[in-house]
Amino acid sequence: MLDTDQHQSSAGTTGAPAEQPRPAERQRRIVHVDLDAFYASVEQRDNADLRGKPVAVGGSRERGVVAAASYEARRFGVHSAMPSITARRKCPELVFVKPRFDVYRAVSQQIREIFFEYTPLVEPLSLDEAYLDVTDNLKGIPYGTQVAKEIRARIWEETHLTASAGISFGKFLAKMASDQNKPNGQFVITPETAPAFLEALPIGKFHGIGPATARKMTELGILTGRDLKAQSLEFLQDRFGKAGTHYYWIVRAVDNRPVQPDRIRKSIGAENTFDRDLAGFEEMKAALQPIISKVWAYCVKTGVRGRTVTLKVKFSDFQQITRSRTLAGNIESEPDLDHAAVSLLSMLFPMDKTVRLLGISLSTLNTDDDDPGTPQLSLEF
Repeated sequence: MLDTDQHQSSAGTTGAPAEQPRPAERQRRIVHVDLDAFYASVEQRDNADLRGKPVAVGGSRERGVVAAASYEARRFGVHSAMPSITARRKCPELVFVKPRFDVYRAVSQQIREIFFEYTPLVEPLSLDEAYLDVTDNLKGIPYGTQVAKEIRARIWEETHLTASAGISFGKFLAKMASDQNKPNGQFVITPETAPAFLEALPIGKFHGIGPATARKMTELGILTGRDLKAQSLEFLQDRFGKAGTHYYWIVRAVDNRPVQPDRIRKSIGAENTFDRDLAGFEEMKAALQPIISKVWAYCVKTGVRGRTVTLKVKFSDFQQITRSRTLAGNIESEPDLDHAAVSLLSMLFPMDKTVRLLGISLSTLNTDDDDPGTPQLSLEF
């Protein structure tokens, strides 16, 4: 993790105090997931005749615009927001497909549900990309790279779509990293590699620096991250206003902006798919314990409480069932959650199938500060 004192020292060299973002308490693990050519890939997935062909989602008429382009089309220089007439000129074989936003939204929701199995801290940027803070993830995985790898595998398994991911200790660098190994790849930027990565980066490649700003910077002799880092805070603020402060910090790899979920949380939960199928009440009861502990650990950390406990069971034949119980008051301790979960499990016996997955979720949520009668709904995961 970059040292806070080093950050402050960098600010001191400018001769003026910079309003530095509040430093993170410890090194975070932020993942940026970006679906590859999302709209076009969905169309190619659903229509075998489109696979391997240059595809543009959008209107084909003279005044139409490309909403998304497949990678086959991108090789001809076709890209989103390009006028359709220009795209057709660049790629005469381009196949235009009308957008199906209801389908894209449904697939996007399906993918977000995968995200929420790993962390409640999901910040969607659009239908095809999101930030995830996996520092304290629900699977207990210690490495962001492994979380990203699992999520990408899950997306492929459940949707037959590929995704790229960037992993770093801040949102800006995670976003930059996700572009490095597209399509269907991932890239990590560590505190050790960040300075060299940023200094070598052409100024037009910085996320958030558009063509107009890049031209202005070029006119000022700022061609790379190294050139940007050489400028004082006063210089950048004078030429770029408030954005100058942002540029000053991001080129120094200082970005403590939190991942901000914007969905309403309906439940919190965790689940586990076992290496071998489980049989017998005692074996399943024992397997539930670490799952219950994960859910309760999140409750303790966030102050969230809930009244409805749901048990999820997936059998060896992939049949899936849920059983729920809503209590009169909030679950206030791990033993209470354990008792409710085990009671739901016991109701399934005798059982004539083995089990490959168990999960526990808690809903009808409210925080410590809420009136129990008016539960506050937050992010579902």
